[in-house]
Amino acid sequence: MQKTKTRTCPECSSAKLIKDYEKGELICGSCGLVITENIQDAGPEWRAFDAEQKEKRARGGAPIKYMRPNKGLVTEIDQYNRDIRGVKISTRKQAQFYRMRKWHKRVSIATSMERNLTIALAELDRVASYLGLPDDIKEAAALLYRKAVKAELIRGRIIESIVAAVIYAICRMHGIPRTLDEISKASAIEKKEIGRAYRFLKSELDLDVPLTDPSYYVQKFATALRLSGDSQKKAVQLIRKAVKRGLISGRGPTGVAAAALYIASAMTGEKRTQKEVADVAGVTEVTIRNRYRELKKELGLKINL
Repeated sequence: MQKTKTRTCPECSSAKLIKDYEKGELICGSCGLVITENIQDAGPEWRAFDAEQKEKRARGGAPIKYMRPNKGLVTEIDQYNRDIRGVKISTRKQAQFYRMRKWHKRVSIATSMERNLTIALAELDRVASYLGLPDDIKEAAALLYRKAVKAELIRGRIIESIVAAVIYAICRMHGIPRTLDEISKASAIEKKEIGRAYRFLKSELDLDVPLTDPSYYVQKFATALRLSGDSQKKAVQLIRKAVKRGLISGRGPTGVAAAALYIASAMTGEKRTQKEVADVAGVTEVTIRNRYRELKKELGLKINL
């Protein structure tokens, strides 16, 4: 017998409902009305009295992995070449298993889409690992790439450029500070090509990609420049003021972050040169000078660098 408050009695409007699993009935605890007959128990048919028993008796299987071409839903022939007792199998049997693995792999990658996913997901894993991205971001990127394949947006385009564009889009959507320069270096694809593929995917898949907050890059750049927490805090404050006044619209977030750090380092007595900041941020000194002048003028900063 189990009480539930998900429904009310149609006769007396009481919320005191009782499930009788022996009779398969839902009964009102106030007036005794049988509300539903032949109810089904959606839970497991077994019982567990501790976490270990529950884990052993569960039969759900592994979760879906979008990073695998087959989503992890097919069986694989392992390469341990040992039997169930752990004893090494004979050379003849090893040759048989080798042929089985080879044909199993060929059969599982039969269509052009499967071949595309095999190449693309391996490249995605390589680039994402190089950038130090966690598994959940990899899964999100793999899912977005699958959507692009399903929408037939890959035809006539370089797989590696689409993969890099997908990673860049997912990083922006999840607020992870990864610049186009970093992704270009990891994927060995030109920044211009990645940007072109990113804009195409964003338009065709109608992606809701928010504007990148320049403050995301402050800690990263400040660490590379060996600036203190005071400089980081001051740079973030400058960026917040610039955002409120709409000064970052149409401006590259890395350029704004670099200029804010350049100003903040001078304010806290930890001055860094424009070249030092530009090298870390991956922008030109001209960009930093332009953003510095804009921030100084619009925010009324009394500082000469």
